[in-house]
Amino acid sequence: MQAAITVTPAQLPDLLLNVAVVRPVFVWGSPGIGKSSLVRAFADSLGLECVTLLGTQLAPEDLIGVPQIVDGRSRFAPPVSIARETPYVLFLDELNASSAEVQKAFYSLILDRRIGEYELPAGSVVIGAGNRATDNALARPMASALLNRLVHVHLRASATDWLEWAAKAGIHPWVLDYLLNRPDHLWTAPPKTEEPFSTPRSWHMLSDALHSYGDGIDDETVRILAFGTLTAAHASTFRAFVKTIRNAFGLEAVLKGEVSWPAAPEDRDLLYFLAETFRARLVKELSADKASAGPAARQLAYRGKALLVELAEISLEVAQIVIAADEDGRPVLPSWFLVEVTRDLPRLVAARS
Repeated sequence: MQAAITVTPAQLPDLLLNVAVVRPVFVWGSPGIGKSSLVRAFADSLGLECVTLLGTQLAPEDLIGVPQIVDGRSRFAPPVSIARETPYVLFLDELNASSAEVQKAFYSLILDRRIGEYELPAGSVVIGAGNRATDNALARPMASALLNRLVHVHLRASATDWLEWAAKAGIHPWVLDYLLNRPDHLWTAPPKTEEPFSTPRSWHMLSDALHSYGDGIDDETVRILAFGTLTAAHASTFRAFVKTIRNAFGLEAVLKGEVSWPAAPEDRDLLYFLAETFRARLVKELSADKASAGPAARQLAYRGKALLVELAEISLEVAQIVIAADEDGRPVLPSWFLVEVTRDLPRLVAARS
């Protein structure tokens, strides 16, 4: 299923509060963006227990129960995990990854809130969740009869929401600071191949591992953990970011002239990271119109041209990253700055010679 309209994690609780209490809701979203944790947090906010059933681990009898003889008649006894006397949140995780037979078994539970003779207690809430087929995750087509029994909500990752949560949740400072600088690295689409990729969940896993090692963790271990949890490009830049923290080798120090660009071959990942951060700073602080640029922006542009010369002397390829166009060939940096770079670069190179 494709998302026409999406909601952020911050918007989901209010939507569930008003909709899930009257109609069953299905939450669609990519792996690792927090669907399960959000549903559990919603249940906690209502003071209800969250009972999770994994569609991939169920058979029809796990829902409808097995027959037993009562007073000479057979009746189905639903499992104790479902048959409760007090209201609760029934979370049907990976619902659309379950077999067709299991999906059929959910019909009456979702629409009529009953299994056989058992009816969910008044005040109970039914929420389903699953990945889309386009996420390269296990997902089966959902029968139209089941699809039409649910209110569908598409969840998207939100760096703003996640960072607000992370600041209170004890996420490792390296992870938090990195994503404050590169919020676009919080999530990537699942790859076609079997390899780690960045999601809120994978960043949380990396944070837990870093906490476990403590402050004495070495660079090689940081590299192993990052490449074991994140998209390869993100892992490389995260490792470089940690180097800047440990060696006080940040972009601010480069801009102030306190240190030079790192030129050692073993610091090439650090050089790439600083160049990308430098590009992001220029994009953020240089206005599209030079006339409206304030003193700070003009000073940054002046200093930026000199730094580009120094960077090109170490690696022309890395320097080109700073001024490169986007994927569609459109300039990212203001045209007036690019014109000045083209005009002044030969003079700056001659002056350094």
